[in-house]
Amino acid sequence: MFFELMSNLNVNFDVQRKTDVTMALLNSVMSWIMKQRIHQIELFIKYPHEVQNDCLQWLISSAKNTEWGIKYDYKAIESPEQFKERVPINVYDELRPYINRLRKGEQNLLWPQEIKWFAKSSGTTADKSKFIPMSEDAIEDCHFKGGKDVLTFYCNNNPDTALFSGKGLALGGSHVASEFDNDAVYGDLSAILIQNLPFWAQFIRTPDLSTALMNEWEEKLDKIARLSSAENVTSISGVPSWVMLLLKRILDITGKNNINDVWENLELFVHGGISFVPYADQYKKIIPSSKMNYLETYNASEGFFGIQDRSRADDMLLMLDYGIYYEFLPMENFGKENPQTKTLAEVETGKNYALIISTNAGLWRYVIGDTIMFTSVDPYRFRITGRTKNFINAFGEELMVDNADKALDIACKKSGAIITDYTAAPVYFDEKNNGAHEWIIEFESAPGNIEYFGEVFDNALKSANSDYEAKRYHDMVLNKPIIHVVPAGTFYNWLKSKDKLGGQHKVPRLANERTYINEILDLINK
Repeated sequence: MFFELMSNLNVNFDVQRKTDVTMALLNSVMSWIMKQRIHQIELFIKYPHEVQNDCLQWLISSAKNTEWGIKYDYKAIESPEQFKERVPINVYDELRPYINRLRKGEQNLLWPQEIKWFAKSSGTTADKSKFIPMSEDAIEDCHFKGGKDVLTFYCNNNPDTALFSGKGLALGGSHVASEFDNDAVYGDLSAILIQNLPFWAQFIRTPDLSTALMNEWEEKLDKIARLSSAENVTSISGVPSWVMLLLKRILDITGKNNINDVWENLELFVHGGISFVPYADQYKKIIPSSKMNYLETYNASEGFFGIQDRSRADDMLLMLDYGIYYEFLPMENFGKENPQTKTLAEVETGKNYALIISTNAGLWRYVIGDTIMFTSVDPYRFRITGRTKNFINAFGEELMVDNADKALDIACKKSGAIITDYTAAPVYFDEKNNGAHEWIIEFESAPGNIEYFGEVFDNALKSANSDYEAKRYHDMVLNKPIIHVVPAGTFYNWLKSKDKLGGQHKVPRLANERTYINEILDLINK
């Protein structure tokens, strides 16, 4: 028995040693490969306008024989100016008839490649889902390229990384076969990308494919927590709010004090989808390691657009060679008839722009719904400031999500609070009262004095937004913010009631009308 036991121990030791050597070798090779891409990135940083013009010409040439390209005579378009003149700015409803036909199996409508994957994107509460077409070009040369570039920047900034010596944990959604065409599939972007990953990428990720693509969110979260807690996870990626739920579940299962006690080699969290600012303190608390790194990305169902290319920066580099042509609509012109967009060469720092994209999946002059502000034009770096529909401007205050995130962060730091989620909407004038902003806030750690929190928050909003400050002057237009502190789990239960758990679903931060906030108030008052 003794010799048998020792023999087994030797076998296990040899297997583990071979595994460790293999992972170390893989880490060296992958790090080297990722660093080679830097030279190509430097090229589009040096020649941004030329790269974008070439991109537009390639898009037009590729789609000239599609139904859309014939309709707008793409063969005759020779310049960005002609492109703007011929092709209208579009929202999803303008493209919906084409996309519905694609879902039923028709091809060569918006893009020449076969379209069989659709990223389902409905925001949080939209009645009608959006089905964003995903071409092979979009998957390979945009989304996958963006994912690899995330690792490129990270390896370049952290040359001693051991990222590839362990596994990456990606928390995503699910997908299902189309009801119209058995060859077509729709679902969360994350699920589509996981399904299409090359074999080598499957080798270095967790959980297994069957678990990652489970449809039932709460069951999946629990299973991922149990399986991944036994792995050597070195990186995690996902939406901050949902990943935080997963990490808390892992601590519940393992009984550990923090995530570093579970994954001692964890070094990177790649996040996107919502602002990280309200969650930063929560993550520092649950992952206390000084070696932990956070990297922001800007990717959506419609494309991959930006990556935080510098460590601990608060902006992202606009990625210009992913098969996407960009235009920028000044927010003061948003909603006007036939508004004029700016090219990349015409943008300025410090101004809010609605992002307009034309893509290698057949989205043409498409309003994605996000607003950005450039922090630099050499190179082109930016911050996401909000959504074209996710702001409050009921009284001319033009309050953006970026303003709210920064003000809440200041209030939290001064009061010792930690926020889980929030949303806000206007309270309109009546015969007796001025208007106000009504806030619903769920705290991880509530402030000792909510009145003090509200005062600091209000002052921080005034500092961040001069229009808000003017409307708050002597309470002439806006009264002080109304703040409701709600129980833990409120936003989760609201999303659950709307069948919006997991994936890319998120809480709308600001709204110019009261639908969301009234639903949540009704939920907690039942």
